[in-house]
Amino acid sequence: MWAISTLTSFSQNKTLVVTSPSFKASGTIPTRYSCDGRESSPPLHIENIPAGAQSLAITLVDLDAPYEGGFTHWVVWNVDVMNDIPENYTGGTKGYNTMANHKYTGICPSGPHRFQFNVHALDSKLKLDMNIDKVTLEERIRGHVLAEGTLIGMYERKWDFSQNKYMVDEKMNR
Repeated sequence: MWAISTLTSFSQNKTLVVTSPSFKASGTIPTRYSCDGRESSPPLHIENIPAGAQSLAITLVDLDAPYEGGFTHWVVWNVDVMNDIPENYTGGTKGYNTMANHKYTGICPSGPHRFQFNVHALDSKLKLDMNIDKVTLEERIRGHVLAEGTLIGMYERKWDFSQNKYMVDEKMNR
């Protein structure tokens, strides 16, 4: 008699569900999180965080920027484990973004772009030099990721030819 086995995934990483109360998945990110607004990070909601998670790591990348690997707007790790990351989050340890700043840099594309938030639940707090970028962070978290998830949002700056400047919807800045 032959036994039938079930194929299981070799990956032990679970999937985080990442959403934002400010925009829907694949929806438009409000202006207030851009260079035309407050340049504050949007709030994120994270579900399915494993019980053993000790910290979170978050990156934000412009997938359509003309840079190898995209344009990194935000690199942060050692974020306390929580389901709700508040708007303009200032905690955790910040690494270098593409502008060589240790902060969230507002999205600022010249046309329609996709922006991907990557969230990783880690099995420990990381002892890393803050002078690392997204690529180095991704290398250093290997073996520590318990779960991961993404959220993609869209943003486009529109040029007002009559006023020779980008249009800003002021109500989106509130």
